[in-house]
Amino acid sequence: MGDPYLYPDSEVLINLGGFHDKQELEDMEADYTTYRLSEVVFDDSVEQFNFEDLCTMHYRIFQDVYEWAGKPRIINIEKAEVVLGELSIEYSDCFDIAKDANQILKYMQNIDWKSEPFPIMVEKFSDCIAKLWRVHPFREGNTRTIITFVCMFIEAQGIYIASDLFKENASYMRDALVAANATFHDLGDLRKMEYLYRIVQDALEQGHKMKSDIIQKMEQEEVSATETNIHKVVVWNRKSMIEHTGEEIKSYLEKKDILTNAIRNYSVGQ
Repeated sequence: MGDPYLYPDSEVLINLGGFHDKQELEDMEADYTTYRLSEVVFDDSVEQFNFEDLCTMHYRIFQDVYEWAGKPRIINIEKAEVVLGELSIEYSDCFDIAKDANQILKYMQNIDWKSEPFPIMVEKFSDCIAKLWRVHPFREGNTRTIITFVCMFIEAQGIYIASDLFKENASYMRDALVAANATFHDLGDLRKMEYLYRIVQDALEQGHKMKSDIIQKMEQEEVSATETNIHKVVVWNRKSMIEHTGEEIKSYLEKKDILTNAIRNYSVGQ
């Protein structure tokens, strides 16, 4: 059976742009997904962090590129990895995708992440990222979708992470995920987790510092450092691409509260 995702006699994925040239497809995909990712990371649309939410996220990111965006792959796949001497990771069977993903996501949701000692949290979170990535639910776009998803998940637990570190080191991150999943039915366990642990630890440490700096500024201005307020400031900083002062944070949150109350009062009055 041929690959139904490819144009006949081609290695190019069938796409909504109709491009038969691989580079043209990559350029289009990069443009659209960059825009869609900027939408996804600044909203709170993910609530349950289940498999359905993961599929919805993939759809939102790749909806302009592939007709099958958001749909689990219907074939088994292999991808030759240079770091494995052209071997492929043994991804989940296409018939087991939902089951495997749900099992990992349920495990993640049952962990009290804030109570874990930092070194243990790094290892557990890294292991979860690696296992979810190994499922490879979609024909294309797994790394971008899963990294975005898990970063939003951990921040929903009140633990912040410098997600840009993964984007800025995309090649390293993918190789680290490959190394973390190098287990084979015939060759045995060849995994090297330390590369993934290292970048995840750096991202979590930077995220912790970011949150601590925001809390310090809020306390200096006698602003309530609730998780809700912290999240508002984190999103604001990221959108603005600058770190705001304590005075700016206080003014911003006061304006947000006024707007929220006005909307609430208007709704009640209808």
